Parts: sequence; structure tokens; C-alpha cells
Amino acid sequence: MRIRLSARFPRAVHAVAVAAAVVVASAGFVGVSAQPASATPPGIPSKATAQSQLNALTVATEGSTSGYSRDLFPHWITISGSCNTREQVLKRDGTSVVVDSACAATSGRWYSPYDGATWTAASDVDIDHVVPLAEAWRSGANSWTTSRRQSFANDLSRPQLIAVTDNVNQSKGDQDPSTWQPSLSSYRCTYSKMWITVKYNWGLRLQSSEKSALQAMLNTCSS
Repeated sequence: MRIRLSARFPRAVHAVAVAAAVVVASAGFVGVSAQPASATPPGIPSKATAQSQLNALTVATEGSTSGYSRDLFPHWITISGSCNTREQVLKRDGTSVVVDSACAATSGRWYSPYDGATWTAASDVDIDHVVPLAEAWRSGANSWTTSRRQSFANDLSRPQLIAVTDNVNQSKGDQDPSTWQPSLSSYRCTYSKMWITVKYNWGLRLQSSEKSALQAMLNTCSS
């Protein structure tokens, strides 16, 4: 069952949803909290650093998806013990996450900063590649080795992976910020900084419309 609570709900609707969650919890299910987890993807730069990185990125016409396949970016790989990259991000970004012997999340809460929703089933959460794999391919990753593409697709040291609502991730697809931005406008500053630093650290290009959209989002940042 999917119960989504958002800060954008009218007060009365929010109260009804909370009451319903309490009733469900009493029947043996986990209730839903709209509070975000304390964890965030690592390596999110300051506004000043992101601006310098954006200025340094190469602007070029976007490449083609010819030859692209997700299989050319192997994921999810084993990170530690029986835990793969997806499971590591679920543990990092979730609250009170419990896993079984195979490292699969059996319970927890996940706040999706893209849309402000909170979920209690890991199956309702996708791990988003902030810079999508196909977008990376069009921006220079087509010339990388498979090993480098694997490292990019499983990058836990930069803000490239984040747990979000599954259908939001699916609606984003492989779009760049010129055509897709988080519906929660308060997160767009952070999103732009994540996108910029990932492209900068991986030496990827960007197109003119993408740079303009990133600059507009970055301008909303206070720090």
C-alpha cells in the first residue's frame, strides 16, 4: 500500500492522511512520517564552488544516444558483504532501515526530496542517477571504458545517487535540467549543485540550454 504525505497537501487532507496512517499502523503496518532522513548524498558543493565548476564545464552540442545501452554502465555492483550499490543508498538515505541477511531492506522510511513524499516500502523507492546514464553517454561517456562507466554508475563518493519516489524517477528518465527539474522547487538549488559537481568531476560536457537552466537554479541558492 502506498501512502504519500507531502508538504504541499492542504492541512485538512494532511490530517486525514495522518489519521489513516495511524489506523493502518495499528493493524500491523508501519506508519508514515513526512520528515526527511538526516543523510544526504556526499560531496554537495557550496554555491561558490558549484558556480566555479559550472563556469569551467565545456559547452557543446549534445551527442547522440547511438550505441547506448544501460548494460554498458554495469550496476548495481557489490559494495560490501552482500550489499550492492542500491542497498547501500537505501541504508544511507533512509531512516530506521532494517535489512535481512541478504542486505535487502525489509522496513524503514525514505523521504524523496524531489517531490516531498515519504515511503515505508523499499519497492516504492528508486535510486536515481542524478546525471542519467544516457545523458552521460551523450555528454562524453560514450568514449569511456566499461570500467569507468561502471565506476560512474555506482559512484557513492559524489552526489550522483539518491533515493527518490519510483515514478518520479521514471518520469525524469534521461532528461537534463533544461526539460526536467524537481517538482519541489526548494530542492532545485541542491539539485543544480549535485548535477554540476558530478559533471565537473567526471569531465562531462553540457549543452547551452542545460547550462542556462542550471544557472537559473543555482541563482536561487543562498550558499
